Amino acid sequence: MSGPFIDDARIAEARKLADEIVNPIFDLIQRNTTVSNERTVLRFFGISGAGARGVPLANLMVDKLKSAGVLNRGAAYWYGRALQLGASSPLDAVERITALPTDKLGALSPEMEANLRDAVREEARAAMTELKSRIAQRDALRKQFPMSPAPHKYVIVATGNIYDDVDQARAAAQAGADVIAVIRSTAQSLLDYVPHGATTEGYGGTYATQENFRVMREALDDESRKLKRYIQLTNYSSGLCMSEIAFCAAYERLDMLLNDAMYGILFRDINMRRTFIDQYFSRRICALAGIIINTGEDNYITTADAYDAAHTVIASQFINECFAKRAGLKDWQLGIGHSYEIDPYRDDTLLLELSQAMLVRRCFPDAPLKYMPPTKHKETDIFFSHAYDVMADLVAIWTRQGIQLLGMMTEAMHTPLLADRYVALKSASYIHRAARGIDEEFTVREDGKIANRAREVFAKAEELLRECHSDGMVAAIGKGRFGDVKREETGGKGLDGVLEKAPDYFNPFLEMLEAS
Repeated sequence: MSGPFIDDARIAEARKLADEIVNPIFDLIQRNTTVSNERTVLRFFGISGAGARGVPLANLMVDKLKSAGVLNRGAAYWYGRALQLGASSPLDAVERITALPTDKLGALSPEMEANLRDAVREEARAAMTELKSRIAQRDALRKQFPMSPAPHKYVIVATGNIYDDVDQARAAAQAGADVIAVIRSTAQSLLDYVPHGATTEGYGGTYATQENFRVMREALDDESRKLKRYIQLTNYSSGLCMSEIAFCAAYERLDMLLNDAMYGILFRDINMRRTFIDQYFSRRICALAGIIINTGEDNYITTADAYDAAHTVIASQFINECFAKRAGLKDWQLGIGHSYEIDPYRDDTLLLELSQAMLVRRCFPDAPLKYMPPTKHKETDIFFSHAYDVMADLVAIWTRQGIQLLGMMTEAMHTPLLADRYVALKSASYIHRAARGIDEEFTVREDGKIANRAREVFAKAEELLRECHSDGMVAAIGKGRFGDVKREETGGKGLDGVLEKAPDYFNPFLEMLEAS
């Protein structure tokens, strides 16, 4: 199916290059923490509520510690100090820390320090046990109601109102959807906090909140029982709150998260250091929770030409895989992202798309892969648009994609209506049913257009990986090598939320996640 176009040794060398490329970045990750990672620690402890004017309690406590210049010891340490001061609950701990001049609390004796850390670790273990029990509930339902065979048909809801989203998600599941993704409200990735509670006023999507996750998960669990088929739930763990959203998603039993090592840097102008540090903790949580991540390389060829920039997708996929594996994710959790975005008026587009999808499958044989539909060249001619989407359905089944986001015939016009999803699901189900096994019936010629194009793209990806290896990832991003977007290491949003860890930095959850 994917052909032996590329030697195993060359693929192994690409992985080795990617591993060496990320080494300096992991030094940065190990030495630093961020405000969002520290807020995540507090959420683990159960600090998930909101205070006056809806400000999350985790933000109140972390902002207080940061302004006092002591956050670099870790929010868990100061949570422990609050417990020592007699805090009776997570809310009480927040109130005590925000009311006290934290930097004037004074030092503890070595024995008291050890006791504090032991007590906090005990609470952390209890919190981790609770989280694992919730994850086990999801896994039991998955086992009770098996999913449909891949490619899993993935559709989006995005009304702005979580309760309207639920109605649309139920309708989509009844029409054959396997995965429901709730698009986030426009620009939520730029908010340095996670909104609280159920929301009904999103624009261009629905706010990602823990309560919204709970509402949708419960609705899809109910629908799974009715349909006798497990329906997966997806949201977005990108932006300035990657690890916080990952925790909320794990706690509320989501199945997938869009989570990319570079997406925020390139497409939301979030600071490079902040993103690299945050993605690591968020992926550690995803690894524990059995969440499949969806990477975002498909975005590169919406800003750059899909034909000319195909190699950047492959190079980035190797790098993203390396970041993921170092965070403990397994192959089955790597929804490596790519897409059908070649100009439909170019000759041989089906062959070119097959070549790219087969190359991705060749490089990542054990990953589910996340295949995106055409969007960049969509037209308001809905009949042509629908035919265009169906070609993507064919490529998906032919190359054994694990997850396929279905294209909508009104992509260029408006947020999909129920009928648009119904048509997309009906057609995809037909193509997946009609063409299943087609990859076993046809052999790709080693000297044909598909194979030659795959070799050409892979050779260019090797060149780019060698450049990143020689010059460094920071320099490569600065030159616009990915998505034709240039970013600087100290530019973008969120750098002020990066802190170098103190020598006695304490994060019991990261300790447990790394140990596992």
